[in-house]
Amino acid sequence: MSPKSVAVFIFSMVTILAKAQIDTTKIKSYADQVMVRVNFDTNIEEYVHTEGPEDKPLETTLSINNKTRASFSVDYKIISATVSFTPSFLPGNNDDELKGNSSYADFRFRFFPKRFIQTVYYKNVKGFYLENMQDFFPEWKEGKDPYFQFPDLRVQSFGGSTAYVMKKDFSLKSIYTQGEWQKESRGSWVPFVDYDLSIFRDILNGQKSKESQYSFGANMGYFYNWVLGAKKRVNIAPNIALGLGGMFSSSWDIHNDGTKFNKQNTQYLTFKFATGLHIGYNTDRFLFGGKFNVNAYAYSEKNNQNVQNNNMYGLLYIGYRFPPPKVVQRNYDKIQKKIPIL
Repeated sequence: MSPKSVAVFIFSMVTILAKAQIDTTKIKSYADQVMVRVNFDTNIEEYVHTEGPEDKPLETTLSINNKTRASFSVDYKIISATVSFTPSFLPGNNDDELKGNSSYADFRFRFFPKRFIQTVYYKNVKGFYLENMQDFFPEWKEGKDPYFQFPDLRVQSFGGSTAYVMKKDFSLKSIYTQGEWQKESRGSWVPFVDYDLSIFRDILNGQKSKESQYSFGANMGYFYNWVLGAKKRVNIAPNIALGLGGMFSSSWDIHNDGTKFNKQNTQYLTFKFATGLHIGYNTDRFLFGGKFNVNAYAYSEKNNQNVQNNNMYGLLYIGYRFPPPKVVQRNYDKIQKKIPIL
């Protein structure tokens, strides 16, 4: 790329960001406050493989033995950071005798430059079990017999998304992280692209295998934020999104000496659907609320074979805002001088 092209590109981006201002008369910003939040959700991570004709499909459902996730978030200015894990003392996370041991960790950062929302994440999940045991073993008894387990199946994901809020008087941040608050009811279309690299590793009957999946998609979502009450402190925000994309997969088995065999490279067309509902209560200091989200991701593997990755969860959160410590504000200001977009 020539220096002239670089200059034109930078000028174009600066122009876009300059025009993408937030309407402060309809949106209240808490960017000058530090916000901490604690979340608890019923995270359900599962993969569904469907094979056979539509009238008599055979499903294989793999799930993790972690049903309750805890998250801790810190927000300041345009940055939001979240770490999620599944403590064993929470309900649904300690049924190891029947379902085996599972581990879960998720690190996520969001950036909010003007009307853009940039998300990056890393997720590590290990230890699955066959959830629909009775479909394969009719004599199996729930709560008594153990599930078929895949303790070495591990999925690592690196990814992100880039979204743009089309209406300047709509705050998606008020729904995502509560870093802002919508003063009047508004809705907006939100186009976004997402991208993900997932690495699957497993050891089954002593045989190691590995698969890398790179996926990307273009999506369109619609969000609406109803603001209720005399003091405008309650909001109800439904959303829905549809997406279409592609996935490139490369898989192979591994000999004991490390050499690869049974290599396969495939490409798929992917379909995505997401919907959710957020209900929240907000003051300048305290905030709390709940969410329910459903994410479905599917692709056709072969004739009469489909794979789905479904993620469904409810979430409760409580948070508190306070003025930033001087050391935090001072260091952030130094960084902002070097990176003005912050």
